[in-house]
Amino acid sequence: MISHLLLAFFSLSAFLSGLWALRYGLRQLASKRVEDLLEKLVRTPTRGIFTGTIVTALMQSSAAVTAIAVGLVSSGSLTFRSALGIVLGANVGSTVTPQMMQLNLRWLVYPTLVVGLLGLLSRERKWRFSALAAVGFSAVYLGLETLENALAPLSKSPYFAELLRNSTFHLEGAILCGILASTLLQSSTATTLVTMALVHDSSISLTSAIAIVLGANIGTCLTSVIASIGQSRAAVQVALFHVLLNIFGVLAIWPWIHPFSRWLVRLDHHPEQVVANAHTLFNVFSTLLVWPFTRTYARFIERLLPNQMNS
Repeated sequence: MISHLLLAFFSLSAFLSGLWALRYGLRQLASKRVEDLLEKLVRTPTRGIFTGTIVTALMQSSAAVTAIAVGLVSSGSLTFRSALGIVLGANVGSTVTPQMMQLNLRWLVYPTLVVGLLGLLSRERKWRFSALAAVGFSAVYLGLETLENALAPLSKSPYFAELLRNSTFHLEGAILCGILASTLLQSSTATTLVTMALVHDSSISLTSAIAIVLGANIGTCLTSVIASIGQSRAAVQVALFHVLLNIFGVLAIWPWIHPFSRWLVRLDHHPEQVVANAHTLFNVFSTLLVWPFTRTYARFIERLLPNQMNS
């Protein structure tokens, strides 16, 4: 059991390191261009949603895109209302990686790893960061695959099974686990992928896994909250919108989590795909729920946190 625990630990470390490398490489390639793109294209909530979705899918980090939006609002480059579409789109864009991990890309992993390692030797900045992203992608895929293999024997251990059962038996505990994990990892994507590995070996139930994913969407809001500290009131309003968007989204789906789980199983019987679909549908659902009423939600936030405090 000790050897499997060590393997799981190193697999998780490789996975998280790979996710960091993938995001960092892509962010360095596009950081300034992303800010310019957001400033130029975000004029309406609809355009903001599409832009936020695409940029997040490319950067592999909804937290980073939301933090950039907070920074642009604080600097006056964007208004509070124009940034809301970016936040909505960032939530949708964060679903790309879990879905991508369900594709059969193993044939691509090793060539990408070799090309990436060779590319790290390049003197050109853009090639080095492209290579870092390639190595990161390979590490994410291989780390997750190895983690699944390591968890398979552990899931048969009565101690390990009891630990997971106690922490996720009640759905409230599962959602709290998701919040804490996503807060610590600063990534709902990472939490979702690890949850997919756990459900692959039946270590946790599908309903508990979906509850963890819902909690992960709340936990990832911490980045935008931290980014707004000491910033303008409009920037804090963006962070508050991000937090309330995910909390209200979870509260809206919470009473229906059991029928939601059964419906997802009818769509696809593979547990990992069910979790990935839950993550996607939750974020699309919460975005569609707010999209037609963006101005109304904006006024609600402005009343909760006005630009000038009334005496």
